[in-house]
Amino acid sequence: MIEIQTKDGALYSAAEFRRRAMHQMGGPVDLSWREHGDHILNPEIIAQVETFKLRDAAVLVPVIDDGDEARVIFTLRTSTLRKHSGQIAFPGGKIDGADETPEQAAMREADEEIGLKGSFVETVARLPVYLASTGFRITPVLAVVQPGFDLKLNPDEVDDVFEVPLSFLMAPGNHIRDKRMIDGLDRHFYRMPYETRMIWGITAGIVRTLYERLYA
Repeated sequence: MIEIQTKDGALYSAAEFRRRAMHQMGGPVDLSWREHGDHILNPEIIAQVETFKLRDAAVLVPVIDDGDEARVIFTLRTSTLRKHSGQIAFPGGKIDGADETPEQAAMREADEEIGLKGSFVETVARLPVYLASTGFRITPVLAVVQPGFDLKLNPDEVDDVFEVPLSFLMAPGNHIRDKRMIDGLDRHFYRMPYETRMIWGITAGIVRTLYERLYA
């Protein structure tokens, strides 16, 4: 792969990520969610999910500023959680009440789950919402994280935390399409194997949307 330089630095630097996040392709975030990620692969299922009474949630997509090669933080959820147990995820959770913004919820959850303090985090933009068949309307909040932080995992929610290069996640060749039969319908999804990890489901759908909005 040839590294492309921009006025802000390397293609996969945090500076370039920030610039692209603030000038996304694909229309306004609140109008274009059906056209991205695995939503576009599953119109019947998404139409069904739209009829649910959805709870609002937010996740933080934390991109570490580390020179030309930014890295993204992921968590491994504990196997004892009621929702999405044992899965790879971004830090996040339910939005508390009408007064809490997605940014506030995502940063609060990142602090509670992995001890990522807000003083290291700059939220820069949102992605289109992700409608989860488990009953959540999830707002992904894009953020740049300055190095120097210390993480402290909440063992009730997180078993592990790891980082993946942004360049790996934004390479479409690493986005493998798969499908699984759910309630008589083929559910199409992306999976992204990285070393010993398998990123898939909601998290991979958000990563795919990130690629389509910023790097496609």
